[in-house]
Amino acid sequence: MPMFEAGDISVEVDEDGFIQDPDLWNEQLANALALTEGVETMGDEHWKLVKYLRDYYLQFGIAPMVRKLCKETGLPLKRVYELFPSGPAKGACKVAGLPKPTGCV
Repeated sequence: MPMFEAGDISVEVDEDGFIQDPDLWNEQLANALALTEGVETMGDEHWKLVKYLRDYYLQFGIAPMVRKLCKETGLPLKRVYELFPSGPAKGACKVAGLPKPTGCV
């Protein structure tokens, strides 16, 4: 299994860079993963999305559908792509420490 390393961070990831153990996630790791997705600085809206994705995942065990993500956060899909250029599944879910979504977000 490949490793993601940044500074003093070292976690197992899959071939697409998603961490394998969501329990290892923290804000420091999120900031490091965000850089790999072209997000230089995590602002309030970034954290709003990440927090929603994490809370939803911890409650239901899957990532939410895009429509639900946009409705619940109040952010239009266009804005989600501005925040995470690689999209809600690849970028936002990766930064949130979720496993790679399969057909949801």
